[in-house]
Amino acid sequence: MIIKPLIALLLLACLPGNSNANEFVPISGGEFRSVVPVEEGNNVAEIGDFFLQETPVTNAEFLRFVLYHPEWQRGRAVSLFVDDQYLFNWSGPISLGSNAKPNQPVTQVSWFAANAYCESLNARLPNWYEWEYVAAANEDMADARSVPGWRQEILSWYSQVGGVQLEDVRSRAANYYNIFDAHGLVWEWVDDYNALLVTGDNREQGGADALQFCGAGAITMEEKENYAVLMRIAMLSSLEARYTTRNLGFRCASSEQGTL
Repeated sequence: MIIKPLIALLLLACLPGNSNANEFVPISGGEFRSVVPVEEGNNVAEIGDFFLQETPVTNAEFLRFVLYHPEWQRGRAVSLFVDDQYLFNWSGPISLGSNAKPNQPVTQVSWFAANAYCESLNARLPNWYEWEYVAAANEDMADARSVPGWRQEILSWYSQVGGVQLEDVRSRAANYYNIFDAHGLVWEWVDDYNALLVTGDNREQGGADALQFCGAGAITMEEKENYAVLMRIAMLSSLEARYTTRNLGFRCASSEQGTL
Protein backbone atom coordinates (compact mmCIF):
# COMPACT_ATOMS: atom_id res chain seq x y z
CA MET A 1 0.00 0.00 0.00
CA ILE A 2 3.02 2.33 0.26
CA ILE A 3 4.22 1.80 -3.33
CA LYS A 4 2.24 4.69 -4.84
CA PRO A 5 3.45 7.28 -2.31
CA LEU A 6 7.04 6.12 -2.79
CA ILE A 7 6.73 6.47 -6.56
CA ALA A 8 5.15 9.88 -6.12
CA LEU A 9 8.06 10.98 -3.94
CA LEU A 10 10.54 9.85 -6.59
CA LEU A 11 8.63 11.71 -9.28
CA LEU A 12 8.38 14.76 -7.06
CA ALA A 13 12.15 14.91 -6.80
CA CYS A 14 12.32 15.24 -10.59
CA LEU A 15 9.75 18.04 -10.87
CA PRO A 16 11.07 21.40 -12.08
CA GLY A 17 11.12 24.05 -9.39
CA ASN A 18 11.39 21.43 -6.68
CA SER A 19 14.67 22.71 -5.27
CA ASN A 20 13.29 23.72 -1.86
CA ALA A 21 14.18 27.30 -2.72
CA ASN A 22 11.26 29.08 -1.04
CA GLU A 23 13.46 30.71 1.58
CA PHE A 24 12.31 32.68 4.62
CA VAL A 25 13.34 36.30 4.16
CA PRO A 26 14.12 38.45 7.24
CA ILE A 27 11.80 41.46 7.48
CA SER A 28 12.72 44.36 9.76
CA GLY A 29 9.63 45.65 11.52
CA GLY A 30 8.57 49.14 12.51
CA GLU A 31 5.56 51.39 12.86
CA PHE A 32 3.05 51.04 10.05
CA ARG A 33 -0.10 53.01 9.28
CA SER A 34 -2.60 50.29 8.48
CA VAL A 35 -5.93 50.54 6.70
CA VAL A 36 -7.40 48.51 9.57
CA PRO A 37 -7.50 50.31 12.94
CA VAL A 38 -5.44 48.64 15.65
CA GLU A 39 -7.84 50.07 18.20
CA GLU A 40 -10.41 52.84 18.24
CA GLY A 41 -8.76 56.05 17.11
CA ASN A 42 -5.43 54.39 16.32
CA ASN A 43 -4.39 52.80 13.04
CA VAL A 44 -0.62 52.64 13.68
CA ALA A 45 0.48 49.02 14.02
CA GLU A 46 3.76 48.02 15.68
CA ILE A 47 5.32 45.36 13.47
CA GLY A 48 7.99 43.22 15.09
CA ASP A 49 10.85 41.69 13.14
CA PHE A 50 9.78 38.48 11.42
CA PHE A 51 10.55 36.10 8.56
CA LEU A 52 8.37 35.53 5.50
CA GLN A 53 8.60 33.07 2.63
CA GLU A 54 9.78 34.58 -0.63
CA THR A 55 6.82 33.27 -2.62
CA PRO A 56 3.43 31.71 -2.09
CA VAL A 57 3.66 27.98 -1.47
CA THR A 58 3.72 26.10 -4.78
CA ASN A 59 1.90 22.97 -5.92
CA ALA A 60 5.16 21.02 -5.78
CA GLU A 61 5.78 22.11 -2.19
CA PHE A 62 2.25 21.27 -1.10
CA LEU A 63 2.43 17.92 -2.89
CA ARG A 64 5.48 17.05 -0.82
CA PHE A 65 3.51 18.02 2.29
CA VAL A 66 0.53 15.78 1.56
CA LEU A 67 2.82 12.86 0.70
CA TYR A 68 4.35 13.06 4.16
CA HIS A 69 1.05 14.00 5.80
CA PRO A 70 -1.55 11.82 4.05
CA GLU A 71 -4.28 13.03 6.39
CA TRP A 72 -4.27 16.22 4.29
CA GLN A 73 -4.66 14.49 0.94
CA ARG A 74 -7.79 15.13 -1.09
CA GLY A 75 -10.37 12.54 -0.13
CA ARG A 76 -8.75 11.96 3.27
CA ALA A 77 -8.87 15.41 4.84
CA VAL A 78 -11.67 15.75 7.38
CA SER A 79 -14.65 17.63 5.94
CA LEU A 80 -14.70 19.84 9.02
CA PHE A 81 -11.39 21.28 7.78
CA VAL A 82 -11.88 21.42 3.99
CA ASP A 83 -14.77 21.91 1.60
CA ASP A 84 -15.60 19.72 -1.40
CA GLN A 85 -13.39 21.79 -3.72
CA TYR A 86 -10.20 21.14 -1.76
CA LEU A 87 -7.31 20.59 -4.23
CA PHE A 88 -9.97 20.05 -6.88
CA ASN A 89 -7.64 21.31 -9.64
CA TRP A 90 -5.13 18.49 -9.00
CA SER A 91 -5.52 15.41 -11.17
CA GLY A 92 -5.49 13.17 -8.10
CA PRO A 93 -4.80 13.07 -4.36
CA ILE A 94 -1.03 12.74 -4.95
CA SER A 95 -0.66 13.95 -8.53
CA LEU A 96 -0.76 17.45 -9.98
CA GLY A 97 -1.72 17.13 -13.65
CA SER A 98 -1.94 19.76 -16.37
CA ASN A 99 -4.12 22.17 -14.35
CA ALA A 100 -1.68 22.44 -11.44
CA LYS A 101 1.87 23.05 -12.62
CA PRO A 102 4.68 22.51 -10.06
CA ASN A 103 5.80 26.14 -9.91
CA GLN A 104 2.32 27.63 -9.79
CA PRO A 105 1.04 28.68 -6.37
CA VAL A 106 -1.10 26.05 -4.72
CA THR A 107 -4.75 27.11 -4.53
CA GLN A 108 -8.00 25.41 -3.48
CA VAL A 109 -6.53 25.10 0.02
CA SER A 110 -8.38 25.90 3.23
CA TRP A 111 -7.08 27.97 6.14
CA PHE A 112 -6.82 24.76 8.15
CA ALA A 113 -4.68 23.09 5.48
CA ALA A 114 -2.49 26.16 5.04
CA ASN A 115 -2.01 26.40 8.79
CA ALA A 116 -1.08 22.71 9.00
CA TYR A 117 1.47 23.14 6.21
CA CYS A 118 3.13 26.06 8.01
CA GLU A 119 3.17 24.17 11.28
CA SER A 120 4.99 21.32 9.50
CA LEU A 121 7.80 23.84 8.89
CA ASN A 122 7.71 25.04 12.52
CA ALA A 123 6.23 28.23 11.11
CA ARG A 124 2.83 29.93 10.97
CA LEU A 125 0.63 32.00 8.71
CA PRO A 126 1.47 35.72 8.75
CA ASN A 127 -0.97 37.99 10.52
CA TRP A 128 -2.76 40.74 8.58
CA TYR A 129 -0.51 43.58 9.67
CA GLU A 130 2.62 41.65 8.69
CA TRP A 131 1.18 40.85 5.27
CA GLU A 132 -0.06 44.41 4.70
CA TYR A 133 3.32 45.81 5.80
CA VAL A 134 5.25 43.77 3.23
CA ALA A 135 2.61 44.17 0.50
CA ALA A 136 2.84 47.98 0.75
CA ALA A 137 6.27 47.86 -0.91
CA ASN A 138 7.09 48.17 -4.58
CA GLU A 139 10.50 47.37 -6.06
CA ASP A 140 12.09 50.61 -4.84
CA MET A 141 10.53 51.62 -1.53
CA ALA A 142 9.11 50.05 1.59
CA ASP A 143 5.82 51.98 1.41
CA ALA A 144 4.68 52.75 -2.13
CA ARG A 145 1.00 53.23 -1.34
CA SER A 146 1.11 56.89 -2.34
CA VAL A 147 2.54 56.07 -5.79
CA PRO A 148 -0.47 56.36 -8.18
CA GLY A 149 0.96 54.22 -10.98
CA TRP A 150 1.82 51.34 -8.66
CA ARG A 151 -1.61 51.38 -7.05
CA GLN A 152 -3.28 51.44 -10.46
CA GLU A 153 -1.24 48.45 -11.56
CA ILE A 154 -2.60 46.48 -8.61
CA LEU A 155 -6.15 47.55 -9.37
CA SER A 156 -5.75 46.41 -12.97
CA TRP A 157 -4.96 42.92 -11.70
CA TYR A 158 -8.15 42.85 -9.62
CA SER A 159 -10.15 43.87 -12.68
CA GLN A 160 -8.98 40.92 -14.78
CA VAL A 161 -11.47 38.23 -15.68
CA GLY A 162 -11.01 35.02 -13.72
CA GLY A 163 -10.38 31.62 -15.21
CA VAL A 164 -6.95 32.37 -16.67
CA GLN A 165 -4.29 29.84 -15.73
CA LEU A 166 -2.02 31.15 -12.99
CA GLU A 167 1.54 32.17 -13.76
CA ASP A 168 4.48 30.58 -11.98
CA VAL A 169 5.78 32.18 -8.83
CA ARG A 170 8.63 34.66 -9.37
CA SER A 171 7.27 35.67 -12.79
CA ARG A 172 7.59 39.30 -11.70
CA ALA A 173 10.38 41.16 -9.93
CA ALA A 174 10.66 40.98 -6.15
CA ASN A 175 9.66 43.98 -4.05
CA TYR A 176 11.77 46.08 -1.70
CA TYR A 177 11.88 43.25 0.86
CA ASN A 178 12.84 40.63 -1.75
CA ILE A 179 9.33 39.20 -1.52
CA PHE A 180 7.71 37.94 -4.72
CA ASP A 181 4.07 37.95 -5.81
CA ALA A 182 2.50 39.93 -2.97
CA HIS A 183 0.19 41.27 -5.69
CA GLY A 184 -0.80 40.10 -9.14
CA LEU A 185 -0.88 36.35 -8.64
CA VAL A 186 -3.19 35.02 -5.89
CA TRP A 187 -5.00 36.16 -2.78
CA GLU A 188 -3.37 34.83 0.40
CA TRP A 189 -4.65 33.47 3.69
CA VAL A 190 -3.55 35.31 6.83
CA ASP A 191 -3.75 33.90 10.33
CA ASP A 192 -6.32 36.39 11.62
CA TYR A 193 -8.38 36.66 8.42
CA ASN A 194 -11.66 36.32 10.33
CA ALA A 195 -10.94 39.19 12.72
CA LEU A 196 -10.55 41.93 10.09
CA LEU A 197 -14.11 43.14 9.56
CA VAL A 198 -16.33 40.69 11.38
CA THR A 199 -16.47 39.14 14.82
CA GLY A 200 -13.65 36.86 15.92
CA ASP A 201 -15.97 33.85 16.18
CA ASN A 202 -15.57 31.99 12.89
CA ARG A 203 -18.91 30.24 13.41
CA GLU A 204 -20.63 33.52 12.60
CA GLN A 205 -19.00 33.81 9.18
CA GLY A 206 -21.42 33.78 6.29
CA GLY A 207 -24.41 34.61 8.48
CA ALA A 208 -27.10 37.16 7.76
CA ASP A 209 -25.17 39.86 9.63
CA ALA A 210 -21.92 39.39 7.68
CA LEU A 211 -22.51 42.32 5.34
CA GLN A 212 -23.51 44.51 8.26
CA PHE A 213 -20.19 43.81 9.98
CA CYS A 214 -18.35 44.28 6.69
CA GLY A 215 -19.99 47.62 6.01
CA ALA A 216 -19.32 48.87 9.52
CA GLY A 217 -15.69 47.86 9.26
CA ALA A 218 -15.26 49.61 5.93
CA ILE A 219 -16.60 52.86 7.36
CA THR A 220 -13.99 52.86 10.13
CA MET A 221 -11.10 52.20 7.78
CA GLU A 222 -8.35 54.67 7.12
CA GLU A 223 -7.07 55.27 3.59
CA LYS A 224 -10.45 54.59 1.99
CA GLU A 225 -8.90 55.33 -1.39
CA ASN A 226 -6.84 52.14 -1.05
CA TYR A 227 -9.56 50.16 -2.76
CA ALA A 228 -7.38 47.16 -3.64
CA VAL A 229 -6.59 46.43 -0.01
CA LEU A 230 -10.23 46.95 0.97
CA MET A 231 -11.24 44.37 -1.64
CA ARG A 232 -8.78 41.85 -0.23
CA ILE A 233 -10.03 42.37 3.31
CA ALA A 234 -13.66 42.06 2.26
CA MET A 235 -12.90 38.84 0.40
CA LEU A 236 -11.01 37.25 3.30
CA SER A 237 -13.71 38.27 5.74
CA SER A 238 -16.37 36.52 3.66
CA LEU A 239 -14.67 33.14 4.08
CA GLU A 240 -14.91 30.31 6.53
CA ALA A 241 -11.73 28.49 7.53
CA ARG A 242 -12.70 25.37 5.56
CA TYR A 243 -13.43 27.24 2.32
CA THR A 244 -11.20 26.98 -0.74
CA THR A 245 -11.10 29.04 -3.94
CA ARG A 246 -9.14 28.82 -7.18
CA ASN A 247 -7.37 32.14 -6.59
CA LEU A 248 -6.53 31.78 -2.90
CA GLY A 249 -3.14 30.50 -1.72
CA PHE A 250 -0.78 31.25 1.16
CA ARG A 251 2.79 31.64 2.36
CA CYS A 252 4.30 31.03 5.78
CA ALA A 253 5.94 33.31 8.33
CA SER A 254 7.95 32.92 11.50
CA SER A 255 8.85 35.17 14.40
CA GLU A 256 12.17 33.47 15.08
CA GLN A 257 14.81 32.28 12.67
CA GLY A 258 15.73 29.45 14.99
CA THR A 259 12.35 27.75 14.47
CA LEU A 260 12.80 27.32 10.71
